[in-house]
Amino acid sequence: MTLTWLDEPTVDALRAGLRVVAPKLADGAIVTRGLEASDDPQWCTASAVVDDRFVVKFAWAEPPAQRIRHQVRVLNALRTSAPGLPLPEVVAASDSPAMLVTRRTPASPFFGVRHLITPADPEVARDLATVLAVLHNPAVLKSVSEAIGPLPEPAAHATTDTLRARLGPLIRPGQRDRVLSWCDWTDDILAAPARTVLVHGDFHGDNHLWDRDSLRLRLVIDLETAGTGEPEFDLRCLPGDCGIPLFTATLTQYEQLSGTKLDIDRIMAWHLRTVLGDALWRAEAGVPLPDHRTPAEWVDDLDARFTALSTFDRP
Repeated sequence: MTLTWLDEPTVDALRAGLRVVAPKLADGAIVTRGLEASDDPQWCTASAVVDDRFVVKFAWAEPPAQRIRHQVRVLNALRTSAPGLPLPEVVAASDSPAMLVTRRTPASPFFGVRHLITPADPEVARDLATVLAVLHNPAVLKSVSEAIGPLPEPAAHATTDTLRARLGPLIRPGQRDRVLSWCDWTDDILAAPARTVLVHGDFHGDNHLWDRDSLRLRLVIDLETAGTGEPEFDLRCLPGDCGIPLFTATLTQYEQLSGTKLDIDRIMAWHLRTVLGDALWRAEAGVPLPDHRTPAEWVDDLDARFTALSTFDRP
């Protein structure tokens, strides 16, 4: 089917699309999220909650429409190849217009419950490790690839060359040599080949949802950048999102469940590119960092994580 998308970022356009994709929802109560005009077609996308029971993802440009179609295909393939994964229930999906409707699950993003979780909580670590170990099973990559064809390769926010060239003015002078040496180290670490698996591609704390009472993982969402990569790439957000004790507990559980070793240096190399890349684009775009601090303070955080990991002993 030909891929199309909405004409404009309006609720009226969304209702018109729903009349094609899910007619019973077209006249429901709609609460939009991220419905803003953008000069960059890459970000012409948003979501909405309908009648407090359904989540709709939609686009008004081709790049995000392609991502929606890709996510639908990945979800359909994973239903067969990894039925144990806690994935959204697809209610309706379409290429024309590109739209994905899933059933809403009462749950909170990890960032919304992180303050309730004790460091190195074994059940939380096991839940995180389990979904990643299942996703990274080589048989899952084989099955998904056979179902939907060639897969993209997700990338970190910025290259080390970009960080070397542009981050310096945003941090303290005394930090610049440290960042340059980190970039050199990252290049050396990631130059070696790694295993290839199916990766989520964007496994940060807004993309795994948790029950606030039991503190158990309920849902993994937003697989629109799922593709081929190394397992370490998918763990790159955990040192910052979880803190080092929970990150290392998750790493240990993952290795026990999967029977494979993870390279902590590779995780931290990807972590560095992701954290500093995020700080760079936000600062240059005039967008506040999520915790409303500065790129220099994020460099301090990275330094503290590297120091904490230097004393980590594998079981």
